[in-house]
Amino acid sequence: MVADQQAEPTRHRGTRAIWPNMDDHETDNTPASPSKSQRKRESTALQDLGRALVKLPEERVRQLALPDTLRVAVLEAQRIQSHGASRRQMQYIGKLMRDVDAAPIAEQLAELRGASNDAKAAFHALEHWRDRLLADDQALTDWLANHPESDIQPLRQLIRNARKEAAQGNPPRSSRALFRMLAQISRASPGDEAGSG
Repeated sequence: MVADQQAEPTRHRGTRAIWPNMDDHETDNTPASPSKSQRKRESTALQDLGRALVKLPEERVRQLALPDTLRVAVLEAQRIQSHGASRRQMQYIGKLMRDVDAAPIAEQLAELRGASNDAKAAFHALEHWRDRLLADDQALTDWLANHPESDIQPLRQLIRNARKEAAQGNPPRSSRALFRMLAQISRASPGDEAGSG
C-alpha cells in the first residue's frame, strides 16, 4: 500500500497536483532534432553549393569527385535553357545534395576557387612585370635577377618592338608576345617568383 501512495500525486487545496520526485525522473539523452530555422539554413547552404556546381565549366564538374547521379544532374542543369525546367532541376539537385556529404564537395570548390585566385594573382604579377619592362630599362635588370635563366636577347627585342608599336599606335602584338614569353619563363622557373617586383 505504501508504494501505491507514493505513486499518486499530492494534492493541496487550491493548487495543482504535485508529483513526488519529479526531479529524479530519467532524462532523455537523445539529441534534440534541429530547429526549423537550422534546417532551413542547411537547406539554403546546400542549394548555394548546388548553384556553385552548376556555374562551373563542364570539364571542372567532370573532374570533381561527385556521386554519379549528382554529376549527371549538374551537367543536365547546365544544358537546360527554360527557366521553369532549370528551377525544377535545381530543386532536384538540392534533393540529391541532402543525401550526400556536402563537406568534401565544398572543400573541392574552395580548392578550385583558391587555384583560380592564385592563377589570377600570377596573371596580374606578369602584367605588372610587362608594364614595368615597357616603362623602365632598369626593370629588365630586376627581371633577370629574379629569373637568371631568361634569354636576354629575345626579351630586349620584344621590349623594343612593343615600345615602338605603342609609340606608333599599332596593335600591341609584341606586348602580347612579351607577356607570353614572361609567362613561359615564369612557369619554367623553379620557385616561380613572377610576383616579385
